[in-house]
Amino acid sequence: QVQLVESGGGLVQAGGSLRLSCAASGRLIQLNTMGWYRQAPGKGRELVATITRDDISNYANSVKGRFTISRDNAKKTMYLTMNTLNPEDTAVYYCNADIVGYNYNDEYVAGIYWGQGTQVTVSS
Repeated sequence: QVQLVESGGGLVQAGGSLRLSCAASGRLIQLNTMGWYRQAPGKGRELVATITRDDISNYANSVKGRFTISRDNAKKTMYLTMNTLNPEDTAVYYCNADIVGYNYNDEYVAGIYWGQGTQVTVSS
């Protein structure tokens, strides 16, 4: 079964750093554009950063210069390195990916998949 699993969240003081990971698993044919999104309490989900298969990245203005998105295609894993964190970065962080693969019924599947989310809390 195709799925995405995030890890690396936690509690950090303002000014600190964290590195999130998003691992894709299952019978994958192709892992296309991947991205990180976040949702703070009482707010909608917002884009943080995206990265294509060719490592072309895009960032929200609020994280430019502080966050770095990267991926290791051989490991089918995407990362988000977050530096100079501030309390406004507190949110549940979700990864997503445009995936082509097969499900557990050996059926061809293609579409956007989401991870379960990982909590990032920045204390002041």
